[in-house]
Parts: sequence; C-alpha cells; structure tokens
Amino acid sequence: MYTAVQHLHSYWAYLVLLVVVLATFNTLIKLIGKKPFGPQDFRISLFALITMHLQLVIGLVLYFVSPYFSAFSNEGMGEIMKDSTLRLYLIEHPLTMILAIVFITIGYSKHKKVLSSSKKFRKLSIFYSIALILLLSRIPWQNWF
Repeated sequence: MYTAVQHLHSYWAYLVLLVVVLATFNTLIKLIGKKPFGPQDFRISLFALITMHLQLVIGLVLYFVSPYFSAFSNEGMGEIMKDSTLRLYLIEHPLTMILAIVFITIGYSKHKKVLSSSKKFRKLSIFYSIALILLLSRIPWQNWF
C-alpha cells in the first residue's frame, strides 16, 4: 500500500505544481495587464485549490503509512531533528506544504469577497505566490528527477 500511495502522491505533485504555477502566473499577468476577472480565472484558481487539497489528503495517508513514521517512536524527536532526511520527510515537508495549502485557501476565500477585478487578482497573486514559493522550497528535488 505504501508504494502505491507514494507513487500517487509523487505523480499528483507534478500536476499540483503545474496548476499552482499556472494559477500564480495567470493572476500576476492579469493583475499587471489590468484585465477583467473572468470565469476561466475563477476555474484556474479553484482547480489549484482542489488539486492542493487532494494532495494534502494523499500526503496525510502517505505520512501515516510511511516507514519513516515509525521513527517517532523508535528514535524520538531529537534523533529525527539530527537526521536531515527524516527531518525533511517528517517535519519540514509536511509543515511547509500545509502552510502552502493554508495560503492558497486564504487567498481563494479572500478573493471571493472582493468585487473589483484588480483586487481579486491582487489577493490571489499575493497568496498564491507565497504558496508557490513555499512549495518550491520544500519539494524533495532529489527524488523528482
């Protein structure tokens, strides 16, 4: 089960990254170009939100079935923090990705309450850009290629 969930999480991550990059650049380009907020912009930002939340669910399942998870009981938090691989997979990656999801959720929620296009794009671009930076900072790149 672990291997199947790991593959799903890994391959879904490519889609998540692609959609979040697309949504972020879409908001930035439309904000700079002073374009009106249209239904396609709503769909792109919503799709980024949905893919991120699905990745969270897959990631949580992976986290608890992972062989790394037993390190909490076997070695303790002190040893986990000393080991860079365990620290990445058990602490840094999950917490940073949850923060990225929080930023995307906040940005999406805030943009719905605003009426003008420029303010919608501003809210989305700020929160989605922060989320994208967080995503890029804690992806385990050594396992991606």
